[in-house]
Parts: sequence; structure tokens; C-alpha cells
Amino acid sequence: MVAYSTPGNQYNQYKQQSAMTASPGELTLMLYDGCVKNLKLARTYIEDKDLAKSNEASQKAQAIIAELMRTLDTRYEVGKQLLALYDFLLDLIVRSNVQKSTKLIDQALEFATGLRDTWQQAVRINRQHVFGKGSSI
Repeated sequence: MVAYSTPGNQYNQYKQQSAMTASPGELTLMLYDGCVKNLKLARTYIEDKDLAKSNEASQKAQAIIAELMRTLDTRYEVGKQLLALYDFLLDLIVRSNVQKSTKLIDQALEFATGLRDTWQQAVRINRQHVFGKGSSI
């Protein structure tokens, strides 16, 4: 029996391979991307009145933030500051989920997008520093 790859399966294999070969900075960026994606989905589902799917997407975003919190080294001031920011974001996501509030989810989305964009820039700068000026994400 010959096994054939479907396009969806190929994409999942690509994502898995990307995660396995990514630097710690790139992995963090992938987590931020996942959080933003799930917040956008949660907002769409709130608007569509699909409360179950909204809850599922919100919980995925919460799990991502919880994972980011677990990876912090709070012996350093920057780790403590990020922990406070993640705690604030997690609270926004939880409250938006409980209240099914597009206003709160918009705030969470704006905050998460800002963190992601900042991290993306840091990864880009680090990559240029390590590999030279011509490299980019």
C-alpha cells in the first residue's frame, strides 16, 4: 500500500519541521503568532455567536500565554517585567472570554500584536547581527 501526502498533511509536516529547527527566539515568535491567530479567531466566533468555538480559541491563546510565562527566567528584571505583561494579557483574554466581549478581545489582540511585532523585530536584529546585514525573517 502506497501512502500519499495530502496538502494539509504536508503543511503540518512543514510546521513540525520548522518548529524542530527554529531558534529559541523563532519559537517564541511562533507562540506569539499562534496567540494572535487564536485571538482573531475568538473575536470572529464571538461576532458569529459561536460561543463554543470562541471559548476554544480563547483557551488556546490562554495556553500559549501560560507557556510563555513558564519559560521566563524571573531572576532577571526583564523576566519579571515580561511576567507582569503576560499576566495582564492573560487577564484580558480570560475576561474577554467570560464576558464574550469584543472590546476586551480587541485590547488583548492589540497588546499581543504589539508584543509579537516587538519580538519579531528583536529576532530580525539578532539574525542580522549573527548572520550579517542581508538576512531577514
